[in-house]
Amino acid sequence: MLHTWGSALTHHPHVHGIVPGGGLSSDGERWIACRRGFFLPVRVLSRLFRRRFLEELAKVHDSGQLQFFGEHAALADATAFADWLAPLRQCEWVVYAKRPFAGPAAVLAYLSRYTHRVAIFNQRLVAMDEHGVTFRWKDYRAKVKTRHKTMTLEAPEFMRRFLLHVLPGGFHRIRHYGLLANAGRRANLARVCTLLGCEAPATREAPQAGSAESIQPTFVCPCCGAAMRIIETFLRHQPIRAPPRSRGPP
Repeated sequence: MLHTWGSALTHHPHVHGIVPGGGLSSDGERWIACRRGFFLPVRVLSRLFRRRFLEELAKVHDSGQLQFFGEHAALADATAFADWLAPLRQCEWVVYAKRPFAGPAAVLAYLSRYTHRVAIFNQRLVAMDEHGVTFRWKDYRAKVKTRHKTMTLEAPEFMRRFLLHVLPGGFHRIRHYGLLANAGRRANLARVCTLLGCEAPATREAPQAGSAESIQPTFVCPCCGAAMRIIETFLRHQPIRAPPRSRGPP
């Protein structure tokens, strides 16, 4: 899943990936689990990532898709670019890989907040006036107690930062591969569940026309967009009336 923004709406493109701890054998008859403990050797991963990254970077340069300006203009030459890449092939690259702090469920909950929303939540917006747009952000370089801050940007700058993260038409933010590839997802998951002896995930069928699920909800939550269900209706009662005013003894 592509994630392009930081807390301050700056351009920070990176990719989140969820990888199963195992896979099907080539003949599809066995489930091959990863070794106990953490399933990716960090040193091997860092060197593999280094090689693949530099290989793809060289391909882009050879195809003429890279542009250089100012003090880096000389890197447009193939020899100069190759000399510049050479030291990067020797040094160790840092790859951060460790167990999730609160387990896989917490990772899924974290990523689910970014699947269909862009850059900023409404709850982070504080004010909008003649001075600009004020919003909350988290400064990770500060101490834990002082990380939560507010920032005010002029309206054009706020819109510029926000639009950095609006993807072009036809660009997919989320992609699935392997077991979860769209072409064979249902069959793959059913096979995996059979080999692991667990219950297959329930597949939700499309609602029939005229059914309760196919009818659009009357009320929709303005915050999350989910359908709102009426659980109780309060009928209007007669208003409380004051006692009649006394007109004296009969």
